[in-house]
Amino acid sequence: MGQKIHPLGFRLGATQSHYSIWFAQPRIYSENVKEDKMIRYCIIDYIENTIHPFFEFNPDISGYGMGRIKIKKRIDRIQVIIYMGLPDLLKEEVKKALRIKQLKTHVQKKVNCVNREINLEITKLPRPNLYRDAQILAEFLGKLLRNRISFRKAMQKGVELAEQADTKGVQIQIAGRMNGKEMARVEWTREGRVPLQTIRAKIDYCSFPVVTFWGVFGIKIWIFQKLLNND
Repeated sequence: MGQKIHPLGFRLGATQSHYSIWFAQPRIYSENVKEDKMIRYCIIDYIENTIHPFFEFNPDISGYGMGRIKIKKRIDRIQVIIYMGLPDLLKEEVKKALRIKQLKTHVQKKVNCVNREINLEITKLPRPNLYRDAQILAEFLGKLLRNRISFRKAMQKGVELAEQADTKGVQIQIAGRMNGKEMARVEWTREGRVPLQTIRAKIDYCSFPVVTFWGVFGIKIWIFQKLLNND
């Protein structure tokens, strides 16, 4: 009783699939896991240093965000699929935003890919349902918290965006020193249904750390997208 399980790992093979698809022998399995982590870290760090400053400077641009990153490995090739809200910011020369080729070169320098080719592919998330992705919604809430918006207003805005994205339910949890208080605490809100024990329920989950003026906040989001065979 009271034990928790990761919502995505709980549904693998039913409503969810792996974000990394490859096969490796046991002796090199850990090296492949480290390589996947390094690839994701390089991409996220590079985009945050090039796209995020431009996004912060232009408040008229809305809906930007980077969702999940899928990795598919073969013997001679590594295919990386990046899901984004506004992929044009990475494809075009806008301010300090750089091209995909430069991002590919950056990843190749950080990751040891001697005999393998890295293919980067950017997939645009559908605009009406952009905030069905928990990662993008968490990034938006993190931006509000960094701008010192009240955590209650941030959670309420997150719930509104999730409802507009045609979701069946959303649960948001924020932990940290709320409004600069001495004691850290956990606050959460939920709207609609979030059936965490139903395997047929497709739930997108995200755990996202945010560095703010008052310290590090932790954001967790559960989004109930649909119920298979009953939708």
